[in-house]
Amino acid sequence: MGSAIGVSKPRRDVVREDRIHEEAIADAYGPEEQAMGWYYYLESKIHFPFSAKCIAAHPLSPLRKGETVSARRLAPEHLCAHDMLVRAAWQGRNFATPLSQLMPVATDPSTQEAIADWHYWAVRGYLL
Repeated sequence: MGSAIGVSKPRRDVVREDRIHEEAIADAYGPEEQAMGWYYYLESKIHFPFSAKCIAAHPLSPLRKGETVSARRLAPEHLCAHDMLVRAAWQGRNFATPLSQLMPVATDPSTQEAIADWHYWAVRGYLL
């Protein structure tokens, strides 16, 4: 699973963890079911498109910290089995990049909360 590289592990957030367990991974057993739970949770809560800033470099992404992309949609389900990926437009190209690498810029509360939930999950080291 990809986590935001270079980001310190946050303190345990009981409210966030309860929401994640109730809404994202409820009744999910094993990594495959958790990945699909996350996928559908994020798909239902994130409102695309939105601008996002790269908060950390990632070995699978061409983005550098501080660069801005247009997040278009979640990548297809089959590409999100081990990490949540977002289809993005940047410098005239379209590609998939880890959601953990992106911070939304001026988005709605639902999108902010869902992405913050994924960042929390990733940085805490929980695995898919």
